[in-house]
Amino acid sequence: MTIDEAPLGRREKRKQEIRARIEDAAYRLFKLQGVEETSIEQICVEADVARRTFYGHFANKHALLGGLGVSRIYNQTEPMLRQLMTDQSTTRGRLAAMVDYIASNFSTYQDIDLQLILIAPATLAENTEQQREIGNSASASFTQLISAGLELGDVRTEFSPEILAAMVVGTLNMLTTSWAMNPDYPIFANLEEARGMFEKLICKD
Repeated sequence: MTIDEAPLGRREKRKQEIRARIEDAAYRLFKLQGVEETSIEQICVEADVARRTFYGHFANKHALLGGLGVSRIYNQTEPMLRQLMTDQSTTRGRLAAMVDYIASNFSTYQDIDLQLILIAPATLAENTEQQREIGNSASASFTQLISAGLELGDVRTEFSPEILAAMVVGTLNMLTTSWAMNPDYPIFANLEEARGMFEKLICKD
């Protein structure tokens, strides 16, 4: 999907609500007592669902971890960009607000969040269709943001919106993964440097 989403059917919406409840319960328990110490039974109790309901969404705890990583890391791009398009009137403002949003989120991350960053790609590798959908969605959303800037007249024209979007997505993915692999990685300083690079390469002076 692009930034504009199609409405969900009632059954699918209910399914997503239950899945989100399971993921939220698991996330709370993982933060509180660790992944290894948390059982599927505890997650079911916390989420107030039957075990068969759990297994209707996840094959095992590893699959839940991967799904949680995808939900918390990758599925936030479209809502974030949709809000930025509404709140900010210029491309420079949208890019700056995007980096601020990411940095603000990262400032609240704990060890479990860094684990999820590393686990999510492995889960996507097992589901090439979902991997392609998420990749296309992120690229399409950033392409739409930059294309909107072209219409505003505040985006440089040396490179296509698709190439610029790929640059933004690739840079953010690299910074995030580097931080997850090494908690001492200067993520916030590098996000600020990335902000300057984005503005220089994308925005008109």
